[in-house]
Amino acid sequence: MDPKVTEGGLNVTLTIRLLMHGKEVGSIIGKKGETVKKMREESGARINISEGNCPERIVTITGPTDAIFKAFAMIAFKFEEDIDNSMSNSTATSKPPVTLRLVVPASQCGSLIGKGGSKIKEIRESTGAQVQVAGDMLPNSTERAVTISGMPDAIIQCVKQICVVMLEVEYKSPPKGATIPYRPKPASAPVIFAGGQAYTIQGQYAIPHPDLTKLHQLAMQHTPFTPLGQTTPGFPGLDANPPASTHELTIPNDLIGCIIGRQGSKINEIRQMSGAQIKIANAAEGSTERQITITGSPANISLAQYLINARLTSEVSGMGTL
Repeated sequence: MDPKVTEGGLNVTLTIRLLMHGKEVGSIIGKKGETVKKMREESGARINISEGNCPERIVTITGPTDAIFKAFAMIAFKFEEDIDNSMSNSTATSKPPVTLRLVVPASQCGSLIGKGGSKIKEIRESTGAQVQVAGDMLPNSTERAVTISGMPDAIIQCVKQICVVMLEVEYKSPPKGATIPYRPKPASAPVIFAGGQAYTIQGQYAIPHPDLTKLHQLAMQHTPFTPLGQTTPGFPGLDANPPASTHELTIPNDLIGCIIGRQGSKINEIRQMSGAQIKIANAAEGSTERQITITGSPANISLAQYLINARLTSEVSGMGTL
């Protein structure tokens, strides 16, 4: 790497990787990909997003340093806009900071922290952003998460300083051995039951889950699921032949795959366990959602809804609510 000094300082091609939850990725992509397209065009950076079958996604930003800083600025201000929008529907009074998570090779983290924590302290004090370097490497990789929190301007200044450190390390003492990049894997959200309520564990928070609560209450009163392959309802004795009813759901296109499964395996499993008829409509042109129609007794529909929600929760665990 040959850093060239320009008016703005170092101007070299650099790659920065961000770790995001699906909800954050959805915000960056925008409707029909319009937001990420605008970010690419206005920043001049290449922005790639890893495949969407995991709760976490890697967003890779590549380009000259000035393009990277522009892209980061756009992402930080977009996240701040999302926080402002969520607060308009909330009773919270204190505004949470914008938070970004960088994925940094462990070989560079020592220089980022500095002797006795001196470098990271300097970055915190000069930018006003909070910076935390994870003590452990991300699973099956030689990379660590570096979490930056603060106002967008502070985050942008912080990213600039981190980039300078990373460039210095790479230029002066390239790491020995290859870096094993972190690749997120699908994970299911842990579930706990407390006080008769079900909660999914997402990060440090327990999120109430009404569908799981309903199923838990039913499970406490009735016999458990019938084995797969039997077409009787999941809770025998619950269904005293009430009239069939219909319920409709809409699911984002990018999540429908986790409901259908390979060659329809998951949707068939849900049909068998719930005893409900489930139809998935074809995608309408220009639509970002698919309609699911569930037909059966109230108990069949409730169980089918739970199983669909459980698949979605597993797909997007750690992202917060859909």
